[in-house]
Formats: sequence, C-alpha cells, structure tokens
Amino acid sequence: MSSSEHDPAGLSTGAVARRLGVAPTTVRSWDQRYGLGPDVHTRGKHRRWTATDIARLERMSALTMAGVPPAEAARLARDGRPSDMALAARAPARPAPARSPSGTGLRLGDARRECKGLARAALRLDAASVDDLLTAAIDEYGLVTAWQEVITPTLQAVGRKWESSGEKYVEVEHLLSWHVVGALRRSAPRVPSGQAAATTLLACVPGEIHTLPLEALAAALTERGLPVRMFGAAMPAEALVQAVRRTGPAAIGLWAQSRSTASRPLAQHVAAMTWGVRGARRHPLVLTLGPGWAGPSVPGLPRPSGLAEALAVLETAISGDARRPVTR
Repeated sequence: MSSSEHDPAGLSTGAVARRLGVAPTTVRSWDQRYGLGPDVHTRGKHRRWTATDIARLERMSALTMAGVPPAEAARLARDGRPSDMALAARAPARPAPARSPSGTGLRLGDARRECKGLARAALRLDAASVDDLLTAAIDEYGLVTAWQEVITPTLQAVGRKWESSGEKYVEVEHLLSWHVVGALRRSAPRVPSGQAAATTLLACVPGEIHTLPLEALAAALTERGLPVRMFGAAMPAEALVQAVRRTGPAAIGLWAQSRSTASRPLAQHVAAMTWGVRGARRHPLVLTLGPGWAGPSVPGLPRPSGLAEALAVLETAISGDARRPVTR
C-alpha cells in the first residue's frame, strides 16, 4: 500500500476508485446522486475519504454488483445494516469478480490492481468505467506500460474466460476491445501532415482479423511523433503491394495471429520491393509481428517479441535510414 493510503487525512477520490475497481466518475456520481460523500468536508476541492467513508462505498459497490438498484443500494450502504448483504443475496445475479475457475470472474493472478478493476468493470458491461479506467492507466503509466501490464493481461483473461465458458462472455470481450481501441486512439496526438517524410505501414496479413496489437503499435508510434498508416484487418495481398508502391514506407509491420495466416512468401515479396532512381533504389524494413510468425524465422526480417521491442526497432530504423539502398 502506498504512503498516500496511510494518510490520516484519508484517501483521494482517485485512490478510492482504484481500491474499489471503479472509475473516479463513479465515486463522484455516488456522492452527487446518493449522498455517499465523505462525512467530513475539508477545505478546497479535493475531498478525502476516511476508512468509514470507504467502507460505505465498498457496501455500495458490492450491492450494485449483486444487482440491487443504485438508489436502494445507496440507502442500504448508508444504513450499514447486516440485512443489506442478505438482500443482495436475493437480488438477481450479475457477473461478479469471483476468483475460482467455476465462477463468473476472471483469473488474473498477481496482476496489477488496475487489471482487476478493469476486469470487474468489463464484466458489469460498465462502459463508462471501462473508458475511465483505460484512460487513467494510460495517463499514469504511459501507453506502452499500460498496454503490456494492464490492458493485455485483462484482454487475455477475458479471452480465456469465454473460451472456457462456451463463448458465454463474448459480449464482455467485444465491449472491452472496442473501448481499448478508443482509448489508444485518444491517447496519441495526431502527427501534423508533412511533419516527417519517413512512414510506417501497418496491416494484418490476408485472412487475419485481430487488429488490437497493431492499434497499440500505431498509437505508440504516433505518441512519439512518428507518422503511421494503419490499414487494419485482413489486408488483401494485392492491396498491400499497391499501398507499398504508392507510399514507399520506411518500414512495414505485418501482423499474423495464427500460423495459418502468416504468409512468408508475402512478407518476403514485400521486403524485396524497391523504388527510387537507378543507383539509389531503396526498400522497406519489414517486421513480422504476432505469434503467427513463430517457428522458423523469415530470413532477414526481424520478429520483435512485443510492443516495446517493435517500437524500439522501428524508432531506430526510422531515425536512421530504414529505406536502405539496394546494391544491384
């Protein structure tokens, strides 16, 4: 627990939200709508929550997750009576963050606390909280760390859940994925037109529909001021070749989630493409991205193991001369 959580004056709203696994806006809403704010008001606009205040919010969170309507849950949370848990047990069940494999929760092990809060919000299909928690994680840790240590573990846990439940929780994965894309795109400022000549082209190979890792890479490149063209899912081979010819990118990232879609001939063909005047012709650096490229590597083409490594390879290539002269 951080030193701020030992503060005798109480916790901030953000710290309370992280502890409960909800968005700060949810805590503020409970205060404004249902009078569940701190008992003691301090000067200034930053409220502090004591152990008593937090216990009341924990009851509110437990009751709403059990299916009790918010207004009734707030009344019971303020009363603090043991009967509130009995009422919650009789309420219609909602997905709750159980830890056992047979429960409705997600197995996250010793993942960051933000993962567990994000998972709980996704299971509740609480779109506003999912959005707020994703934005908070990216703001606090930066895009790359948030992707690797918060977003990816939660997405993987959701995937394992619906796979082991007969695809019962597909709606949870769809909602979480959609909001992850939105958070990634919001996090990176737009690179002004013409700011940099070198570009990166990102695309999924034909037949591949998993785009989230490429979305993360595109956002990370844009965050660093490196322009990128993102072509998304299942890029037809001929369309990919035409896009490369038209744009002459410094680097190309080809994503394949499964071995059945990873086309080594296509990657080699794109890597061999050239453009420019005779004597100074150039070709792109091609990265084979994703688990589909596992196994024998494509000769001469790097296969970064994750977002941070892919970003480092691209930054180095683009800052130097990725479009290497062809000696022929």
